[in-house]
Amino acid sequence: MNDKRAFLIVMDSVGIGGAPDADRFFNGDLPDTGANTIAHIAQACGLSLPVLDGLGLGAALALASGETAPGLDAQPQGLWGAATEISPGKDTPSGHWEIAGVPVPWQWHYFPDEQPAFPAAITRRICELAGTGGILGNRHASGTQVIQEFGARHIQSGWPICYTSADSVLQIAAHEQHFGLQRLLKLCEDLAPMLHAMKVGRVIARPFIGEDAASFRRTSHRRDYAIAPPADTILDIALGAGRTTHAVGKIGDIFSHRGISRLHKGESDADLAGHLVRLGQEAEPGSLTFANFVEFDSLYGHRRDIRGYGAHLEWFDAVAGRFIATLRPGDLAIFTADHGNDPSWCGTDHTRERVPVLGVGVGTRAIGQVSFSDIGASVMAHLDLPAPQEGKSFL
Repeated sequence: MNDKRAFLIVMDSVGIGGAPDADRFFNGDLPDTGANTIAHIAQACGLSLPVLDGLGLGAALALASGETAPGLDAQPQGLWGAATEISPGKDTPSGHWEIAGVPVPWQWHYFPDEQPAFPAAITRRICELAGTGGILGNRHASGTQVIQEFGARHIQSGWPICYTSADSVLQIAAHEQHFGLQRLLKLCEDLAPMLHAMKVGRVIARPFIGEDAASFRRTSHRRDYAIAPPADTILDIALGAGRTTHAVGKIGDIFSHRGISRLHKGESDADLAGHLVRLGQEAEPGSLTFANFVEFDSLYGHRRDIRGYGAHLEWFDAVAGRFIATLRPGDLAIFTADHGNDPSWCGTDHTRERVPVLGVGVGTRAIGQVSFSDIGASVMAHLDLPAPQEGKSFL
């Protein structure tokens, strides 16, 4: 067996602009044309990313969008390029599936930004499964805000808090003690087939604790019930070939827990960073590690927090340096993203952008413009495994 290891690390929402079809994707009434997560953060507050820029982040930004950014001007020392998505969505499953070699072959279903957001049939089904007389929310909302707004009424009534967003998703928030964590998970699991048949990508359980608006907080027991990819991904292929596959963060949920040997989860990106560095030291020969760092997106992109996003990028750059120091000869590590989420943009939705492709382990190499699927195909080539249904290796 090939003893070389591969690490695929998704910096959730770290886009670099330039998507050729950005005019077809919107935040409210504004098309995503011109959105550029990295460039606009750097232009607003500056960025110091010696590790990622040393690999080629600034060069990838210029390749993707023609823009330059203060502080991102290093001469690339790694593999570098920019990837373009073809799937008809700018959501998490679309990006990750396509990176893993399976572009989405359908249009996702999205719920309208109106009240109520959900059709009566869905509301009836939730009430039937939960054994309640109604639901709370039933609209587009921020998860933290909707819990603050409806948490007390939820505890008093027992009704689940149901909400959605610009993603193809239905989220259900409920109190871990007053409603019950296992009851919430069972509700979402049983509801998911109905939503998946509608091509809604995920039903997400969002448990929380606390006794009032000042103390409510979500816990790490979130669970995503995602529609399964329609074909074998790089995880399925690697596991089927007898390789160990490690899923860090929400990768297990995104891929419907298919093709995964071991899950590594945590309450924060800091916890996931510990897992990644440890796996750099300990992951088995021939293994595939697939990681997602979500807080760029969840804490800063959606909340349009430019400075917070910039600080998190600088924190992650240091994590990347510690992780790279653990790599062995023959290893491949690729840093990329699944979409953009420009914190300078209007609205709160993701932004349609190209993403960076930055690699360690194959020397200095410019790969130019590639597809998302080429990333997965390259990982498989490195591991001497069959390619997924889409993509070609740039190695």
